[in-house]
Amino acid sequence: MADMATLWEVGLPLVGAAGGLGYAKVRAPRVFWSLVGLPVARVRFATTYHSTMDVCGLTVQPSRLRAFMVRNVARRPDVQPVPPKVRRVRGTSTGLRVTLRLPAGLEPADVMAASARLRHAWGVHSVNVIETKPGFVELRMTGYDVLRRVRMPRRTSGGLLRVPVALREDGTAFVRDYFKVPHALTLGANQTGKSMYQRNLVAGLARLPVALVGIDCKRGVEHRGYAPRLSALATTPEEADGLLDALVGEMEERFDLLSDHGVADIWALPEDVCPAPIVVLVDEVAELFLTATKKDEERRDRMVTQLIRLGQLARAAGIFLEVCGQRFGSDLGKGATALRAQLTGRVVHRVNDKQTAEMGVGDIAPDAVVTVLAIPPDRPGTAVAGDTSGGWSRIRTPHLTAAEAAAICAAHAHLTPDLPGLAAYRPAVPGSLGIAPDFVPLAKPSPATS
Repeated sequence: MADMATLWEVGLPLVGAAGGLGYAKVRAPRVFWSLVGLPVARVRFATTYHSTMDVCGLTVQPSRLRAFMVRNVARRPDVQPVPPKVRRVRGTSTGLRVTLRLPAGLEPADVMAASARLRHAWGVHSVNVIETKPGFVELRMTGYDVLRRVRMPRRTSGGLLRVPVALREDGTAFVRDYFKVPHALTLGANQTGKSMYQRNLVAGLARLPVALVGIDCKRGVEHRGYAPRLSALATTPEEADGLLDALVGEMEERFDLLSDHGVADIWALPEDVCPAPIVVLVDEVAELFLTATKKDEERRDRMVTQLIRLGQLARAAGIFLEVCGQRFGSDLGKGATALRAQLTGRVVHRVNDKQTAEMGVGDIAPDAVVTVLAIPPDRPGTAVAGDTSGGWSRIRTPHLTAAEAAAICAAHAHLTPDLPGLAAYRPAVPGSLGIAPDFVPLAKPSPATS
């Protein structure tokens, strides 16, 4: 009986602890990683680092001075190859960060090429290699699939025109920075999370002192809920034609202001005369290219030309483009590739054809096309994000409903700047008619007269 009592006293807590860890591994992976995964990974890394680097081909022959010191001072006849020197090891709630100093003869591309082998050797979910400065790289290891259940980091570097939108596969936040990447193209088929990405972007921008302009040629079904926070909205190709003309006119007025003050962009203007930045949200760009008659072709050419002008010149005037679409290809018509060339940032969700993936990221990172085509349909919100520097990574946006995004826009309606040049396209939102806050009627704006 005493043995049975001892067994119960010892066994029950062990079974309970094992069950709790198993539950945490599935339902709370951050907790499991912090309690079990991180200590195991650090021990495995410390004990196998040199041998792993050697078998992965990430070592170099020692210098003559080092070889001389080993043979004559340390009295060791065999001189071991030299791996990258570990400068810092830091654990996080999602993985492990290791800073390495590369020896002469190795470059960051060598470590990137061996990232899959390092992942398997150390038993982590993924290894991403980031070059921090010349001669130094950071290994960002994740202990589990952080994109399975997206939880944005508590601390993200936001600010004016810097919006955390999604989570990268290395556990860091994907920040839409308009100062670094002024214009962007977002692609994705139906039910891929493209609208979710746009909701998170609009919700972040709505909290900032910027003007939002919507072009939604699907009769405003996507942008209708954002009306309290929009400075202008076009819901048909005809209205989009007039609104783009008005935006180009606004850009030219701002250039006159810059010329008068002798500065290169609006950020150098005095605060009392600096106009508000404008973010133009184009929901379905293909609707601007499609034509049925000769008159439609003339309008199409005019709209595409204005979009290209905004992409080429508007950054200095504080006007930025966010172009979205289900499909994008050269067969859309004249000006499609010229417009794409002005869109530095690229976010591509799952698409229905290879050409769209190639138009999205093929020109900046050809190896990312395979990743785009491999996005599973049961992972909405997963995308490949890159820019014209050639770097890219997988991201996934957190879930945000249309009602939540509309509520955020309504709560920050007081931040909507007044732009006289776009006043004809300002969506009317009656606020004194006793209408419930979650019901936002939208009157059709009348186009500006020519």
